[in-house]
Amino acid sequence: MMPGLGAVESTPFSHHGSSTTPHHAAETEIVRPIPVSYEPTRPRTSVSDEAVPQARSEKLDRIMNVALSFIGLVLAAPIMLAFAVLVKLTSPGPIFYTQARVGIDRRRAGGSTGSYDRRTRDLGGRPFLILKFRTMRTGAEKNGAVWAEKRDARVSAVGRVMRKYRIDELPQLVNVIRGEMNIVGPRPERPSIFSRLCDDIAEYPLRQRAMPGITGLAQVNQAYDTSVDDVRAKVRFDLEYIERQGVAEDLRIMARTVPVMIFRRGGW
Repeated sequence: MMPGLGAVESTPFSHHGSSTTPHHAAETEIVRPIPVSYEPTRPRTSVSDEAVPQARSEKLDRIMNVALSFIGLVLAAPIMLAFAVLVKLTSPGPIFYTQARVGIDRRRAGGSTGSYDRRTRDLGGRPFLILKFRTMRTGAEKNGAVWAEKRDARVSAVGRVMRKYRIDELPQLVNVIRGEMNIVGPRPERPSIFSRLCDDIAEYPLRQRAMPGITGLAQVNQAYDTSVDDVRAKVRFDLEYIERQGVAEDLRIMARTVPVMIFRRGGW
């Protein structure tokens, strides 16, 4: 129902932070190395220096996100069931995979971090396990995280359809119900990529001032990432959203998400 970043996928993690066994592994949809370089002298813009989150009612937001997620799961259940069967029948391996992602800045968010130990190093936000449909065959990730490409030979036929229509992101409605994500917000990134992007893009950590989302202002305005420049452009949209966030803004972005899915805008 909602689009996602979709640029990088990786081997799933167990609830103790270690890789799963080959039987349960579902690996990355990736092709070429991520070109990341440090830019210590690049000036920041005024919006990035500020990026003050718009005040909003957490209780109202929570009620809206949980209610819409339950409704979304009910409405999408037939589609999800059909693709779950197709994934299982057409590609060896699990139907779903989980992946560690960096969520809202833990210094600004309360609650438990789940299976993760708070005594571990600060990742820049509260880590959690994101849930997605597997769109590639197992054994795809061998040389680390790299960017996806349009005609990725490792994507299954069913996975390609799911990526075009963003169906692979639907299981993240469960993450919303768990309180780890909102329907609308900046897309969460895996810890290793997050740290590199923080080095390259000075404003990148400011995205963690809001709860991560399934869709967002960046996702309805741009396609999947293919370079750091694409990420940099999306950061501008994320910071703009943070300064305008609220129920009305979220509903507007959700409405804009529908044609993105139906007409496959930016999906591949």
